[in-house]
Amino acid sequence: MDANSLKAFLTIVDQESFSEAAELLHLTQPAISKRLAALENQLGTKLIDRSNRQVRLTDAGARLLPHARRIMDEIHNARQALLDREGAVSGQLSVIASHHIGLHHLPAWLRRLNRDYPEVSLELQFMDSESAFGQMRKRTAELAFVTLSESMDQAFEVYVRWEDAMAFVVSPEHPLASLEHPGLEDLSGYDALLPEAGTATYRTISRLFLDAGLPLKIQMPTNYLETIKMMASVGLGWSVLPVSMVDHSLKVLPVPHSVSRILGGVGLKGRSLSPQARALLDIASELK
Repeated sequence: MDANSLKAFLTIVDQESFSEAAELLHLTQPAISKRLAALENQLGTKLIDRSNRQVRLTDAGARLLPHARRIMDEIHNARQALLDREGAVSGQLSVIASHHIGLHHLPAWLRRLNRDYPEVSLELQFMDSESAFGQMRKRTAELAFVTLSESMDQAFEVYVRWEDAMAFVVSPEHPLASLEHPGLEDLSGYDALLPEAGTATYRTISRLFLDAGLPLKIQMPTNYLETIKMMASVGLGWSVLPVSMVDHSLKVLPVPHSVSRILGGVGLKGRSLSPQARALLDIASELK
């Protein structure tokens, strides 16, 4: 099978649009349609249902999809094996980072990367961790620095990880701030400012309250921790934030429950890393 046709097929599926896939591959829409048609003719079956103006896989397309990804991964690995012989740390590096890591960890890493490897061209995307895993499956980036979770897909390889200690916090003016020994039962009476359901932090806190048989009053969930910090600092509720974010605008509540999350850098199993990706991982391991 022709690699360009397979790439066109995968890009159409991932973008869910012929026009967006064509733009991403720097092709005209007729050209990308022609590549897909050539692949379908070669295989003797339709791969994508074009009815209702929606891109949907046929049964044959769904069966081809994992094989197409593996084939393109092996082509990537073959190219990488040849480039590795040159030993140069240069070229493009696509990275996804969660907003928190992007603000509090990535700047120091990129400063070192730019200093030591000026020939590396960086392409950055910022998004919540759950979205990052989805984008990595589409091969839109080589590395993702995210919050790890127990339910993480086995398709991912964790290259570096570290614990991120967290604390229960409120505004110094919040009623909870005056309690000497606040417990979960005290917190349950006030609004909680937490990331959206499905995130690792939400699951951890939700489990604590569920095990204690206590209600959790969620107020305006958002995945932007800086926004949660602001909302907590003005007294809109209590929250759980990384210790590294706590400053004079917040008071740590001595709740008798230890909370932390695991952050890390991940890639896709079976897909070789470039020298520039390995260089960034080495820096992250040293400076995390």
